Amino acid sequence: MTRYGDATIALLKSVFDDGVDHAAALIRHSAREFEPGRHDLMNPLTDEGRVLAREFGAALPKRLLVRGYASPADRCVETVQLILDGHSKTGGRITRHRPVEALGVFYVLDQMKMYRAMTSIDGQVGSFLQRWFDGGIADDVMMPANLAAKIVGRVVAGKLEAPLERPQLDICVSHDMSLYLVRDRLLGLGVTDSGSVDFLDGVVFYERDRALWMRGLHGPPKRIDLTI
Repeated sequence: MTRYGDATIALLKSVFDDGVDHAAALIRHSAREFEPGRHDLMNPLTDEGRVLAREFGAALPKRLLVRGYASPADRCVETVQLILDGHSKTGGRITRHRPVEALGVFYVLDQMKMYRAMTSIDGQVGSFLQRWFDGGIADDVMMPANLAAKIVGRVVAGKLEAPLERPQLDICVSHDMSLYLVRDRLLGLGVTDSGSVDFLDGVVFYERDRALWMRGLHGPPKRIDLTI
């Protein structure tokens, strides 16, 4: 039986087994609550989500030094804390973790208008995201998707510039919307092409042959250009 995060662990092991010695992973936070009436960014991890995050860290290859970053949302910060804790307590080496604003939903420029736009379509996140990616959401509601994806990509890939030692993994915990965004705009995988973005799903950035590459859970690696 597969669990949340298993596919991302398999992806990371494959990347490092293929000779990469420094990678940066953008992953969704662990399992969370969905409390009606509570602001979405205030929903915390569930108890199951905390267990899953620790198990994710415990499953990382022990030869890796792991460094962590997260969206300022509490559930993202807690996810990366627990991943590092799980890695450390099973023999892995870790450094510190800290919040990074660009791993949050900075591209939402007006949350009220965003929710109105989503409701006016059909209330389905997938339909809203596809319209955003296609340029159908006003620029005062959402940052242009191509620009937002490159900003997220540059922030995550930027961690590759300053390794502490090798092999090293930088874990960047964000939200499903950010994963859909970079999957679509950078990897060319549409909202429905590769299924939903589940808890702890991720993509990986790494350098090879003096070029930047990105690999997701579906499809081959892709060489990417993050020039803005």
